[in-house]
Amino acid sequence: MPDRDIAVVAFAQTEHRRSTDELSEVEMLMPVLHEVLDRTGLRTGDIGFTCSGSSDYLAGRAFSFTMALDGVGAWPPISESHVEMDGAWALYEAWVKLLTGEADTALVYAYGKSSPGSVRDVLTRQLDPYYLAPLWPDSVALAALQAQALIDADHTSEQELAGIAARSRTAAAANPHAQLRGRRREHGDYVVRPLRTGDCPPVGDGAAAVILAAGDKARELCERPAWIRGMDHRIEAHGLGVRDLTDSPSTRLAAERAGAFERPVDTAELHAPFTSQEVVLRKALKLDERVRVNPSGGALAANPVMATGLIRLGEAAARIHRGASDRALAHATSGPCLQQNLVAVLEGES
Repeated sequence: MPDRDIAVVAFAQTEHRRSTDELSEVEMLMPVLHEVLDRTGLRTGDIGFTCSGSSDYLAGRAFSFTMALDGVGAWPPISESHVEMDGAWALYEAWVKLLTGEADTALVYAYGKSSPGSVRDVLTRQLDPYYLAPLWPDSVALAALQAQALIDADHTSEQELAGIAARSRTAAAANPHAQLRGRRREHGDYVVRPLRTGDCPPVGDGAAAVILAAGDKARELCERPAWIRGMDHRIEAHGLGVRDLTDSPSTRLAAERAGAFERPVDTAELHAPFTSQEVVLRKALKLDERVRVNPSGGALAANPVMATGLIRLGEAAARIHRGASDRALAHATSGPCLQQNLVAVLEGES
């Protein structure tokens, strides 16, 4: 168990949109940073550590994250780090930093603009460079392979996948930040069989930010902190051919190490960009019908690449902040077919 208690004390996110052509990444990010700081009363100079998550491939230019620091304010000099990953992994790094005692507060942020190019093509750069990447299978095609494997194994059906999409987007109707809100009459045409339009995430732009604090500092900054009781991340084999796409042992192991199975959770925010991936995650995380899954709408309602996983952690924490949850699980993923997985368990005080 950690030597220090660390909590999420504030969370903010943009209103996720299909396109933000009129905004630079800094202009998109700055209001979120101001909002999350205002919620705690902290200033930039009060933050002990700053960590961000983004992708230069998505931005289309090298070291693009350094420009985002203009929105943070890097003078006077700050303690700062960056991960070329979803912001959930930036939060993990900040959590470890606070556990060491080197800082008492941390600012974590992530952002992504998928609208300028083809995100399906960009994500092929995550693949094995010798065997898979030269074939250019895009993210939807690979997710369709996983979905078909689940259907062939009788783990799900196209009707069940349509139900997951309907439930998620119905829940998103109450989320003012979601890009797609409310259930649609039609599930859409096939994109890559067996996945239809409704089974796939929207393409859009967005950003999110979280503030972490340790011990009594967390109680000063937040009326009901969301304490991180455990967090762990694991990775599957890079080669898809050596994996069972109907299961996610890395998610199960990360959940076990994070303490998710010690007692039940009441809420789960799952980073499942495709409906079929929720089927895999529910099984790996042992979630039954008593657990409310993705009350925010999840990645099917808004999927700003590189920020979606951090948003899952933030949404779970926000429910604890307002008393809607007592023990929540948050999950983030990266890579094709749930290759890398992070699981966190958050709790509120009685």
